[in-house]
Parts: sequence; structure tokens; C-alpha cells
Amino acid sequence: MKIKTTKDRRERIRLRQRKRISGTAARPRLAVFRSVTHIYAQVIDDLASHTVAAASSTEAALKSTFTGTVRGGNKAGAEALGKIIAERLKEKGITRVVFDRGGNLYHGRVRAVAEAARAAGLEF
Repeated sequence: MKIKTTKDRRERIRLRQRKRISGTAARPRLAVFRSVTHIYAQVIDDLASHTVAAASSTEAALKSTFTGTVRGGNKAGAEALGKIIAERLKEKGITRVVFDRGGNLYHGRVRAVAEAARAAGLEF
């Protein structure tokens, strides 16, 4: 795969990570996707090809918690998302996950999701 654009580079990094990262029923994969205006988190059991839980900044339930400058395109919104996804997993009895940053740097909003999920009780 020849790298011509930054999108190609990110895709190559994502594929390289996915060779090593895999989710199981006991320890599913927490995948984070970020766009310019929103952020999404999905917890996946790769062995069963099943999504255990998901959350996004586009959901009405999460948007109602956003106040002031908090929105999906900034770190405060990413922290809110991390807290919500951790709560949803705790309800299902899951406390350990594998973090998949999706080819993005562990920085900014991706890091904010991870740290908020850790603070809410997830282990990874």
C-alpha cells in the first residue's frame, strides 16, 4: 500500500494495529473513531463479530448532557463519551477492555476518551 495522503497513512497504521489487537468476550476491543465534529466509541467482541456497546456524540441522550462549550468536537465532549461508554459496559459486567485508537495518535480527544473511561472504572 503506497502512502499518498494522510488518510492512507492513518489506514496503514490502523491495519498494523489490528494485526495485534483483538477483542474477546472476556476482554472486548474499545474502538474509537473521531471525525471533525463528532466522536464515536464502540466495544466489539471480534471472535463473535458482535458489538457489545456503543456510544457517540450524536446521540440525543449524550447531547442532552452537553452544556456550554461541551460538544463532540472537543476534549470535554470526548471525556463525557468515555464516561458514558464505561457506564454502559459496567451495566453489562465488563470491566476490562483492549483499547484501539483506530490509527489516530494517542493524543487530544482519543486520549480524553481513554482517560475518562479509566477514571470511570475500566481497566486497559
